[in-house]
Amino acid sequence: MTEKRKAARRRLVGVVKSDKMMKTVTVIVSRRVQDPLYRKYMSRDSSFKAHDAEGVAHAGDTVEIEEHRPYASTKRWKVIRVLKSVAR
Repeated sequence: MTEKRKAARRRLVGVVKSDKMMKTVTVIVSRRVQDPLYRKYMSRDSSFKAHDAEGVAHAGDTVEIEEHRPYASTKRWKVIRVLKSVAR
C-alpha cells in the first residue's frame, strides 16, 4: 500500500582529471561562488572519484556523474555518460 520513493540522486558535470586507476576516474567539478564581502565571483573546484566500469572516460573528457552507494572508502560517484570526448 505504501509506496517507497527513492530520493533523487545528485548529478554533476565535470572534467576528468585522471584515469590512471582501474575502473576509477577523478573528476573536477567547477562552480562559481560570490565573495560575501567584495561581491566578486570566483571559481571553486571540487574533486570526486567516480566509478567507471567500462573504462570509457579518459583524461580531458567532460562527463556526467551521479551519486551512488560507496564503492570504496573514497569512491561515492559513478560515471553516467561522456558528454564530450577529447580527440586522442
